[in-house]
Amino acid sequence: MEHIGIIGAGAWGTALALSCARAGHAVSLWVREPELAETMRRRRENVRYLPDIALPEAIMPTNDLGEAAAGEVLLLVTPAQTTREMLRALKMVGAVDEKPLVLCAKGIEVATGEFLSDVVGEEAPAFTPFVLSGPSFAIEVAKNLPAAVTLAGEDIERARELARLLAHPRFRIYSSDDIIGVQLGGALKNVLAIACGIVAGMGLGDSARAALLTRAFAEMRRLGRALGAREETLSGLSGLGDLMLTATSAKSRNYTLGEELGRGRSLDEVMGERITVAEGVFTAQIVTRMAQEHGVDMPVSEAVRRVVTGQSKPVEEVEWLLSRPLRDETEPAG
Repeated sequence: MEHIGIIGAGAWGTALALSCARAGHAVSLWVREPELAETMRRRRENVRYLPDIALPEAIMPTNDLGEAAAGEVLLLVTPAQTTREMLRALKMVGAVDEKPLVLCAKGIEVATGEFLSDVVGEEAPAFTPFVLSGPSFAIEVAKNLPAAVTLAGEDIERARELARLLAHPRFRIYSSDDIIGVQLGGALKNVLAIACGIVAGMGLGDSARAALLTRAFAEMRRLGRALGAREETLSGLSGLGDLMLTATSAKSRNYTLGEELGRGRSLDEVMGERITVAEGVFTAQIVTRMAQEHGVDMPVSEAVRRVVTGQSKPVEEVEWLLSRPLRDETEPAG
């Protein structure tokens, strides 16, 4: 048994706490709101994000960040854009030392264009960063339905050790040392899922969605090559696997956001109704900037960026995509 500290008690953080408990570990689950932490302790469930899923005694919800951060292994499960803020908060409580920090958010820091592992290197270099990503809905993991993900770190042996530590038969964890590829796949699939949702919301049919999904994956591979990610990583769980799940399911926050945009609703209207974050809205801005810097053609991602920033309407972007010049399917430029 290990003491696992999980920072962030949204749906995914709570689901990972349940998974760690099933793997035989004691879990301290940090909850930002004191009232929610108290309710979770009393009712033994996360009434806001995962109602009706019982929390075992091995999980202790706490509002004390230092208590949760005392774990031998830490999982950071707060939104990607708050990563730097949370690392600074961990330093304030003296919780930064030489231990594994597993990044579980799927995004890239918009302000700097940096991967979250690089943010850790800047703000808390004592931590050893790892990344957990792959096709996994929180509600399904919480219900102990089978799932498989990837855990990546620069030291493959330590990544393997962590994978064995956190895995159990219903939550398979494959290891990798391609930390850039795993982060890119997890972040970019959110942008591409918005595009697929827009197509569905506009009623353009399954054929159009399949075509868009295929071309979206081509964009992921092109940018991955430019950034040094490995092809097999992007074709694996944290790339294609996560894209297939997120871009086709009504359980996906990014896909359903795209659906609503495709039906003509505004981004502010849709986001105002939600308590969860659709990371693709932020990531669209940075991945298109990355693409421009590296000379990579990413028309689907660019179309999403223009829609979520209010520069154009979904119908205009669909017409733009459909009017692009024809080319060989295997041309590098897309």
